[in-house]
Amino acid sequence: MIKITKNWANLLKDEFQKPYFKELQAFLDKEYSTHTVYPAMENIFNALNAVKYEDVKVVIIGQDPYHEPGQAQGMAFSVPDGIEIPPSLVNIYKEIENDLGIKCEKSGNLMRWAKQGVLLLNTSLTVRRGQANSHRGHGWEIFTNEIIKLLSNRPDPMVFMLWGSNAQSFASEIGKQHLVLKAPHPSPLSAYRGFFGCKHFSKANTFLVAHGKTPIDWH
Repeated sequence: MIKITKNWANLLKDEFQKPYFKELQAFLDKEYSTHTVYPAMENIFNALNAVKYEDVKVVIIGQDPYHEPGQAQGMAFSVPDGIEIPPSLVNIYKEIENDLGIKCEKSGNLMRWAKQGVLLLNTSLTVRRGQANSHRGHGWEIFTNEIIKLLSNRPDPMVFMLWGSNAQSFASEIGKQHLVLKAPHPSPLSAYRGFFGCKHFSKANTFLVAHGKTPIDWH
């Protein structure tokens, strides 16, 4: 059973009735019954369930969930406690430590960020085991684009961190009242092309403070 809080369900209720979403649901029913799919169905909307719409201060857009056992928990870049920290998150932690001069926790569970208003949103919310991007093009992109639009339309300013070309494709949807930060993806393949040294975390906090908001504790 897919769980979503009333806060986001009310905002997205029209999407759930559209033909593309009904096709997506049919696709997911088949995938979950015939393959191993991540995250567990009840965790698909964890990123939304962790942060109310009006409480979002920072949006970090990922690509799709981790596709190996035990990793995906429904929030971009995040893994449950006790799971080895994946390479992209290792690099995110390195940048935070260099940018802010703090030491990050040894856990890859980013719920501590979500509780402060960081929305960790993947573009595609599900994936087949061992097959990155396997659920691309089945409707998730339309759905997540609608979430980005809803957030962009909020007059209250927030920060969007767009890492890599996939995330940056959403830039045109984002209103001028928000801070848009772009950099290469933090994966080991591209982090050295400009993710390291981007200082997105200090820039985000400076923007939040300037708009009367509590900065994020990125540890």
